[in-house]
Amino acid sequence: MSTTKPVLFACAAVVFVSGFALGNVVRAQPANRVFELRTYTAPEGKLGDLHKRFRDHTMGIFKKHGMESIGYWQPQDAPDSQNTLIYILAHPSREAAKKNWAEFSADPEWQKVVTESQLNGKIVSKAVSVFMDPTDYSPIK
Repeated sequence: MSTTKPVLFACAAVVFVSGFALGNVVRAQPANRVFELRTYTAPEGKLGDLHKRFRDHTMGIFKKHGMESIGYWQPQDAPDSQNTLIYILAHPSREAAKKNWAEFSADPEWQKVVTESQLNGKIVSKAVSVFMDPTDYSPIK
């Protein structure tokens, strides 16, 4: 019985340290990733179609091409709330972003989705892209 406590303590310590180390590995992000802020303006009445395309197709194709979706937003105030989608992607580097976008654009699945989603007219009238680096104090890197 006297050897049971040290063995249990040692096992618990190993589990704790392993969990802590694994948690840090899982949470660790590449130090040099680049973020891309994109803002899309939809023609009148087409924002719902744009959301549907992202929800049903675009996000999956992004993932397939190494484009990490950070988040998607819609402004609260009119008129932007009626026609604007804002989102952020992360790429391993600016060079990777260029490669990712080229492969994404050439993907036959994406080309089919674009064609089908625009049968009743374009759903994006303007797209703006801004590449960003996190500051040294940014909680997200």
